[in-house]
Amino acid sequence: MINLNNPKYYINRELSWLKFNTRVLAQSNIEKLPLLERLKFLAIYATNLDEFYMIRVAGLKQLFAARVIESGPDRLTPLQQLREIRAYLNKEKIELINSYKSIVSKLKKEGLFITEYDELSPTLQKEADEYFFEHLFPIVIPIAVDSTHPFPHLNNLSFALAVKLTDKDNKTETKYGMVRISRVLPRFVQVDDNHYIPIESLVIKHIESLFPGFEAKSIASFRVTRNADIVIEEEEADDFMEILEQGLKLRKKGAFVRLEISKGADEDIIEFLNSHLKIFPRDIYEYDIPLNLGTLWQIVGNQHFAHLTIEPNKPKLLPPFEENSSIFETIERGEAILIHPYESFEPVTKLIQSAAKDPKTLSIRMTLYRVEKNSPIISALIDAANNGIQVTVMVELKARFDEENNLVWAKSLEKAGAHVVYGISGFKVHAKITQVIRKIDNKLKFYIHLATGNYNGATAKIYSDISFFTSRENIVTDSTTFFHILTGFAKKQRLKYLSMSPTQIKPKLLSMINGEIAHKEKGRIILKANSLVDQDVIKALYKASMAGVKCDLIIRGICCLKPGIKGISENINVISIVGKYLEHARIYYFEHANIKMYISSADLMPRNLERRIELMSPIEDDKLSKTLKEILDLQLADNELSWELKEDGAYIKKRRGVEKEINSHEILEIFINKMYKSFYKIRTKKDSNLAKKFKQKGEI
Repeated sequence: MINLNNPKYYINRELSWLKFNTRVLAQSNIEKLPLLERLKFLAIYATNLDEFYMIRVAGLKQLFAARVIESGPDRLTPLQQLREIRAYLNKEKIELINSYKSIVSKLKKEGLFITEYDELSPTLQKEADEYFFEHLFPIVIPIAVDSTHPFPHLNNLSFALAVKLTDKDNKTETKYGMVRISRVLPRFVQVDDNHYIPIESLVIKHIESLFPGFEAKSIASFRVTRNADIVIEEEEADDFMEILEQGLKLRKKGAFVRLEISKGADEDIIEFLNSHLKIFPRDIYEYDIPLNLGTLWQIVGNQHFAHLTIEPNKPKLLPPFEENSSIFETIERGEAILIHPYESFEPVTKLIQSAAKDPKTLSIRMTLYRVEKNSPIISALIDAANNGIQVTVMVELKARFDEENNLVWAKSLEKAGAHVVYGISGFKVHAKITQVIRKIDNKLKFYIHLATGNYNGATAKIYSDISFFTSRENIVTDSTTFFHILTGFAKKQRLKYLSMSPTQIKPKLLSMINGEIAHKEKGRIILKANSLVDQDVIKALYKASMAGVKCDLIIRGICCLKPGIKGISENINVISIVGKYLEHARIYYFEHANIKMYISSADLMPRNLERRIELMSPIEDDKLSKTLKEILDLQLADNELSWELKEDGAYIKKRRGVEKEINSHEILEIFINKMYKSFYKIRTKKDSNLAKKFKQKGEI
């Protein structure tokens, strides 16, 4: 009998994530992409890696310090994982540097220069000098470090220069100092429309004006990363908002976990820095390109070179969500889905805004995990509360790196009179749901929105997600129960139609996988998610494959399952799609289930299935289910953005000798745009029959 707990059947979670980020980096090397689009992927790669070190590497270091031996089904120890991560990143660093240099070289041919101060013309150097004394000199902070000047506090991701100095009057005396470069300053100084220089290049040129009477013998730019994970002991918190605010302050003091420094830095400077930072030497990374590539967005956004980016696709507003139609009447007519970012997020915002203004509205309830800074949805909720509507909002204050933003919104909502819930002790609330209740002719009418993505209009333009609008009675009943669970005391409460983690989603998924096993070779499973980590789900999929069930997995990021193992996972195919949009939707399909199609806020990870409040919704309407199935089929056929996972954990580009390129992002864009043009052409002709056809939405 095969032991499915054997670690050889599992890929390490952290190493799988690194390979996802490698796929992001690979986008920067695609020759047919516009140059600034390629530069954008370097920025995404670098930002991803920052968070990985702040959270995942920092966590492994804590496990190692606590002498934890094993931390996953692959059985790698924290120390083994740390060694693998460091080796992987040091090797990949070469590819990162080469990609940056290649793009910068090609940008020069387009008239866009990212260069050093010394490479500027004398005229531009003069302009740069003027900029330094007018804009930088008053802001940058020269810091002496000696017996009377302590080493300064460095916030997470601080960027600075370390300087080795000698007194011009006493050259035998060596001193060390720093120049802190504030985040309020641009990472790259834009000298004119087409010349950028790294800010440190300009500061270094004028370093002796910051330390008058001293000569700079050696200078190195550096950047530090701290442990940014916050552990909140909720059971001990009388005031959760207060304890979270304290936690955010502690994040600035987390242990140092990484040092990035300019290549060729003086050994004395490295020793000076690390005598204070205490960073393990293998976590010191040297670069001969600018540090903090996540700030390349500054250059990507240069409108003078917009032709070097992909023209943004404008999300379309399609029937049944017409501009002048009532959102309530639309939902009453029947269930509908939106496919973001191809279709506009506007109907979601419109639902809240319309409810806030409608005198028939009695109540608005919703969950908020991540919202944009100037959120029209929050503004509408505040207006609703001010208008006397009962507003109940679950604001998840523990949404990582959005805690401060969510604290601000929570206080604003409370001030307006909304009932704000901060979560359930011990769990993050990651579910995406809105319930609007209106009173019409002395009857209550309910309008529900469920989604795979956040209530964030900004990310809805770049994240691939599904929105679902319904007034189906069993969903209405469960949504009411769900919000009662969030706001009150509810022991062992379960939903009847929707599924809720931590108690229902995982058993439901395992049950449906087992249902396909009963059909053996005729069974079919398609799971689309961001990550697949949960061992119970993986073992169930292995059993399904062993029974002959065909399993297609579209997993964007981490995948701990190994496909193609003889006798175990030969019937499992795993692909990852990385392209223009961030694949974020969770769609689960089971060929022989009574209800075949589901959407969810939950990924296939222990944290989502066991330690978070999530929702999974059946899509019972045949037409909507068919549309989602066609999206899954399209992505499985993708041979341009798709990477295929092999048994050894390697990902290879899927396209192999095919004649027709299938780019799922482009095809969905074209399809939605054609529908948009066709509908408005029809509407202009006032052809009611054809218009009715398009109201029902065409087929992909």
